[in-house]
Order: sequence, then C-alpha cells, then structure tokens
Amino acid sequence: MAVADHRWARIERYIADERLPAARIALESLVAGQPADVQGRMLLSSVLLAQGKLREATIQALSAARHLPADAETICTVAHCLFRVGETVATRDCLRHPGIAVSRDAPALAKLAHVHQLIGQHDEGIALMDRARALGLDEPEFHYFRALQLQFLGRLDETEAELRTALRMRPGFGRAALTLARLQRQRDGALLQHIDAHAASASPDNEDGDAFEFARFKALDDLGRTEEAWSALVRGNDLMRARVGHDGATESRHFERVRTICSAAFLRETAAPQDGPVPIFILGMPRSGTTLLERLLGNHPQVASPGELTDFPRQMHWVTDAHAASVLDDKLLDGAPTADYALMGHRYLEQTQWRAPGRSHYIDKLPANWMLAGFIHKALPHAVILHMQRSAMEVCYSNYKALFGASHTYSYRLDELAAHYDSYRATMRHWQEAMPGVVLDVSYESLVSDPATTLRRVLDHCRLPFDARCIDPAGNSNPVSTLSSAQVREPIHRRALSEWRRYQTQLAPLAQALGEG
Repeated sequence: MAVADHRWARIERYIADERLPAARIALESLVAGQPADVQGRMLLSSVLLAQGKLREATIQALSAARHLPADAETICTVAHCLFRVGETVATRDCLRHPGIAVSRDAPALAKLAHVHQLIGQHDEGIALMDRARALGLDEPEFHYFRALQLQFLGRLDETEAELRTALRMRPGFGRAALTLARLQRQRDGALLQHIDAHAASASPDNEDGDAFEFARFKALDDLGRTEEAWSALVRGNDLMRARVGHDGATESRHFERVRTICSAAFLRETAAPQDGPVPIFILGMPRSGTTLLERLLGNHPQVASPGELTDFPRQMHWVTDAHAASVLDDKLLDGAPTADYALMGHRYLEQTQWRAPGRSHYIDKLPANWMLAGFIHKALPHAVILHMQRSAMEVCYSNYKALFGASHTYSYRLDELAAHYDSYRATMRHWQEAMPGVVLDVSYESLVSDPATTLRRVLDHCRLPFDARCIDPAGNSNPVSTLSSAQVREPIHRRALSEWRRYQTQLAPLAQALGEG
C-alpha cells in the first residue's frame, strides 16, 4: 500500500508540474502491472488527450470500460470520456452496467442521466433523474437540468414547475429564468419583475447574469417594449462576448482551408458505399429551421430521428488523431488531405446505425456539419445531405438573440456574426460547385409556406416515397433537445418569417454588412 501511495503521489506531482511525458511513462508502467486499474487508465487517457493523442487515449478508455466496478460515479466518468472520444456504442454499453440499477448515489445518477441525454436516450435520462429525486437530491441545478430533460420530452407543464422550483431555491438563477421565458409567450410582467429584483444577485462565475439579460429581452419583446428589449439584448451579448471571446481570423482561415482542400477533384474520389440504414444529414446555420425539417421528415415510417449527433466530427477527429473542442482545427485540417475516408465512414456507421432499428434511414441533424459536408460525402457517398436555408437577416437575428453559451462565439457581435455568415454562405456555395447534385438546398420559407410540395422534393432526394404524415410536426412525439423544443411541437406557422423587422433600425448595420440593405 505504501509503494502504491508513493507511486500515485509521484504521478500527481508530475501532472501538477505539467510534466506530461513523465506522467505518461509512470502511468503506462502502472497499468501494465495492474491492467484492471480503472483509475490509472482514465488518468492515462486524460494525459494522452492533453498531449493531443486521441487514438491512444481512446484505447485506454475502452480498456477501462472492460473493468468497470459497480460504482456509479466511476461508470459515469468512463462513459463520459468514451462519449468525448467518439465511442458512442461503448458509452451506451457502460450505461447498461448492472451497478447503476442498484446504486443509491443520487448525484452520480444525475450525472449518468446527463450522459444518457448526450447520446439521445432521453427516457432513460429522466428515469435516472427521477431515481435521484426519490433518493433526496434537491438542488437548484438538479431541478434546472431535470426541467431541460422534461422539456426535451415535451412535458412542458412539469418543465415550468421545475424551473419555478429552481428559481424559488435560487432567485439569481438566470439560466432557469431564460428557459422559463422561452417556454411560453410572456403576457404579464411577473417574470420581468423577478428579473429586475434578482438579476444583480446572479453569480459572476457563470452565465446566469448574462442569461438574465437575454431573459429580460424575451419578456420585454413579448410585451412589445422593443426599445428596452433591444437594450437588454445588446447588454447580454456584450457580456457573453467578453466572457467567451471570438477568434474570427482563425475561423475564417479554417473555412478557407476547408474549401481549398475539398476541390472538385478531391471530392470525386469517395469511399465505397456501405450496407445498412442510410444516414440523412440535415445541416445549416443554427436557428435556420433544421429542427422543423427533422421533425417533419422523422414522421416518415422509414426514417428514425435520433436528433443532433456529434458522431461525424468526432470520427473525423479520431481518424486524423486531432483532439479539439471545436469542429475545425489546424491539426484536423493538416490530416484531412490524406485521411482514410473509408475508415472514417465505417467508424461513423458503426457508432450510429444502431439508432435506426428496423428503419431504412436515420437523421443526423447537427447544424455545424455544414462545415464538413464535403468530407461527409467523401466518407459516406451514399448518405443524403439536406441543407436548410433561411433568409440572412432572419437567421442572423435569431442567432443574435439565442445565447448559445461558448459553442457559437461568433453570435455575440453583429460584425462577427455577419463575417461568420459570409463564410457559411461561401462554403455552401463551394459545396454546390464542387459536388453538384449532392446537397439539396431546402428553403425554410418554402417549407412553412408549402410543406407538401417542399417535402415531396426532399423525399425524392432521399429516395423515399411521399407520406402525408410528414406534414404534421405535432405528430412526431420524439424528444427534441434544441432551443426549438417547445415551438416545434406546434403546427407549422409563418410567425418567424419577419421577426427581425421589429428591430429593423437597430439591425441596419447587420443588413449593410450582409449586403441586405
């Protein structure tokens, strides 16, 4: 025991001093002698990820998964790591461990519920949350995350009750206030009064203060107080921009590299088509209507709609051995010209086809895949790619008022938003020119104005027969884990077609930058 303690102390000292090569050597020696040491393998996986060695880190995480103890916290740690490195199937297998069924560790069960949510298993997630609640877990964050899970499932009355509980327990919980504001149209000043009374008490260590400003905007906008609403929206975006930053120059350079790599000649040579259910990629700018298209298409009896999958970017990172939080980075793009696209496609299908039991097709609705459409076609030439288009001003305004956290940092300043949209527009134009006929553009305006005609065109591109059930989004009972989770359960409407015009004067600089003036 003394020898083991000494070894761990030395490893922890190496890591604290950022001596990662030494920590790696010591940990490799440790797990060589103790192959079932889950803690050692997970720490080694973390060190390897810090060194940018994604494939080697994955091997260690998979090895740890083969030796899981009956401890919910450890199972959660391993499962979450496997998800991060693109091993979705292994993540799902971890979540089936019998130790979870008998665990009475409420906080660990809540964390495991979040992992279920990450892989789209929302019913299993809420079941674990209910167990955690029965075991006595009663914290504002828990009520907030349970509210989100209920919202994804369409249980909106329960969602509202949980959000109000979270706000009673922590009045300065800005994220709960924002979710409550988005849940329904504000018809009185009750929520606004809460915001005015408690925004100053929000924690400066997270997004709660910023979220209060976005919630204030939503409440004021609903009440028709547009000048005050715009001021709140600008404050919220300024706070978020200061918090997360944005490197527009690097982003623009990455998009240029993508277009340079993916020449027409590069995209002509594709991997061989593979058997099994066919993926349908729905992509486009966030808030462009991708969720609505997914809901409609998911009503088709031959189509499964598991939601937003991160599997393709994760498999592209795995094949290029590029560990990064963002979709694009320099190491990935360095490896892209010579990557094994057959392997990339095989790994993607291996991690996703289980989502389409008994169906011929399944939807992968990750909007950010617009950046990777050429690579998707090269790896999966039989896949269907649908691009959701929405007018520039509508989609940019919708991004500006969204509060995406740190995931879409371009959205917090109008000039950076316009620059990002220009890159998006140039890249989508490039895909049409470099691989004609592969990507079908679907107009949001056409979809809400004439859904039957638009869906016939979409289904033709998917090589599927028309089915009238596709026209009703309310007929789809599947979970929705996006900002649109409440709205897309309504019948198709045209209300969002001109929302930005209420702020036409304030948005004039954006219109000018987009060439929409």
